[in-house]
Amino acid sequence: MQKTISIIGCGNIGQSIIKGLLFNGFEPTNIIATKRNLKSIQFLGDSGVKLTSNNIEAVKQSDFVIVAVKPLDTKNILDEIKSALNTEKHTIISLATGTTTAELSEILKMNIPIFRAIPNTAAEVGESVTCLCAINADENKKEEVQKFFEKTGISLFINEELMESATIIGACGIAFVLRYIRAMIQGGIQIGFDSETAKAIVNQTVKGAAELLVRKDVHPEQEIDKVTTPKGCTIVGLNEMEHRGFSSALIKGILASYEKIEK
Repeated sequence: MQKTISIIGCGNIGQSIIKGLLFNGFEPTNIIATKRNLKSIQFLGDSGVKLTSNNIEAVKQSDFVIVAVKPLDTKNILDEIKSALNTEKHTIISLATGTTTAELSEILKMNIPIFRAIPNTAAEVGESVTCLCAINADENKKEEVQKFFEKTGISLFINEELMESATIIGACGIAFVLRYIRAMIQGGIQIGFDSETAKAIVNQTVKGAAELLVRKDVHPEQEIDKVTTPKGCTIVGLNEMEHRGFSSALIKGILASYEKIEK
């Protein structure tokens, strides 16, 4: 029997998760989405997803409660819904960056399975990576939650102290990769392609590069070596990028994002 899921505060990431679930055949009537402005998610209702602005009613009707609000709003939402929680029935899954499972447990003050999850917007097409950690959850519950998120991509458990790092390279990382893709397309246009052709070539090149690493389980440098022939155009381009600070800029950007969370 399929679990019923409520997504409290269905913004961009919540919508991405729902789209990914629907993409992979999840029963839409087993999904409840809440938001103050329901007009902005009416398209989900048109797909069969239940829509409501009543968080408590959504919780009562669900098994998994995904809290997808901004970190600053997490405590208020948990305070609002905790009277409707049943420790035998419900599992809480928070998407909030920076709020630990211990802090979530302190807010709820009940022995209920609590998870933190860091997915990314590629959940929409079933290609997210979701990092997980938990408190008050046995192995069966962990496996259940992990399998749920595998409907939107891959999922893995990590140490909780690495959850903020996962936010940077997994969630923020989508934006970093997309910015790289945009630059590749711009370069392609400058050397002669129209924008649509450049986009098609670059998108497939990036997809192919990632698939090489996933399927072969090798370090990127091994595949780079295969296309950097002596005195060739690839090594010239790579060296110029490094002279201009390509790798350094990316690493510094990652560190700057991480430091922003830590403050």
